Amino acid sequence: MTTAGEDPQTTAPPAGSARRALLGRLSWGLADQAASSMSNFAVGIYVARSLGVTAFGVFSLAWVTYGVVLNVSRGLATDPLVVRFSGVPETSWRGAVARSSGTALGVGAALGAACLVVGLALGGRVGPAFACLGVMLPGLLLQDAWRFSFFAAGAGRKAFVNDLVWGVALVPAMVVAARVGTVAAFVLAWGASAAVAAAYGCLQSGIRPRPAGAAGWLREQRDLGYRYLVENVSLSGASQLRAYGLGALVGVGAVGAVRGAELLLGPFLAVLMGLSLVTVPEAARVLRRAPHRLGTFCLLLGGGQAAGALCWGGALLLMPDRLGELVLGEVWHSAAQLIVPITLGVAGAGLGTGAAAGLRALGAARRSLRSQLFASAGYVSGGLGGALLAGTVGSAWGVAAATVSASAVWWLQLRSALGERHLPDVPEVRTP
Repeated sequence: MTTAGEDPQTTAPPAGSARRALLGRLSWGLADQAASSMSNFAVGIYVARSLGVTAFGVFSLAWVTYGVVLNVSRGLATDPLVVRFSGVPETSWRGAVARSSGTALGVGAALGAACLVVGLALGGRVGPAFACLGVMLPGLLLQDAWRFSFFAAGAGRKAFVNDLVWGVALVPAMVVAARVGTVAAFVLAWGASAAVAAAYGCLQSGIRPRPAGAAGWLREQRDLGYRYLVENVSLSGASQLRAYGLGALVGVGAVGAVRGAELLLGPFLAVLMGLSLVTVPEAARVLRRAPHRLGTFCLLLGGGQAAGALCWGGALLLMPDRLGELVLGEVWHSAAQLIVPITLGVAGAGLGTGAAAGLRALGAARRSLRSQLFASAGYVSGGLGGALLAGTVGSAWGVAAATVSASAVWWLQLRSALGERHLPDVPEVRTP
């Protein structure tokens, strides 16, 4: 069994071959995330234009709830799979995938039932959206599990094809939802199309998920799974708390405005998320082959992402109102006020991602968890404190300040971790 910290090869491949392999892994990671994120981007734009800012805020509350559940599933099911079953013999991979995907399906069923009960109890405008999300969660989580399973096997092309299937299935589903014209209909359309891709994943892999194996999987992977669970949920949970608090303090329309501004950064975020599929494995390779270069690698990774975010945000500021209205409809005017702080927040997060990849490659679990908890606490306090002081715009600026501060913490922790390993330190980092 190969872990993230072990090199199954006894000799390093030629430099040219290694570069080609890296480009191949990056290409499929970017292509897959582009397919996934652009589908999500299209859904968000379509819903925003179809329903208006208040109803879009309700849809956004369901969306962030899905994000929390997704991170629960990844922490327990697919993150341990990627770490321990990447590049192993096919027999081992297939057995692990059956139990891992079964765990994802079980998480979807359990938390989906909770969402259904909460939605039925809430009623009103928000309740039906949550009830429909609960019904759709098993399919949504299983589709995501196939993506990570394929990347663990080095079959990024299959993950890309699976996301394409989801995107194609979304088209007729969204058309039907638009005719109904409710938030619940759009949630059902989004989830049903994911279920189609999840079923196709079973055909692609030839593996049937084994929910009965979930308990054994959780026991075997508890040293990684529960740590990843805390890390993953702390950030997505902070996003959910901020969204709920913003809705309560300012109004549901404010949640829609924030989500609209985030959608404008969607194509750039797709690139970041695509890179995230391969950054930790690549940092681990650098650590094995040239450990003295790990700090520089992480700095270039984080600095490049931060610079890219600033360039993208600058381009958005030049976008004419007519084009913005074409993209977001009536959501544009409230979202446009948030472009600067949200861009700065994304730049700070991108810079911190470089340090986070280094900490995971080093196996510095305590430092990584400490940094993530600080980032999550700052995100909630900055977002809600800013909302109390200055409404939606204040919330966006509070989150930006918290994210840049958290980036500094990530880098301080990486510097300490490198010092403990007696590796060359990274240069002093100036946050954007």
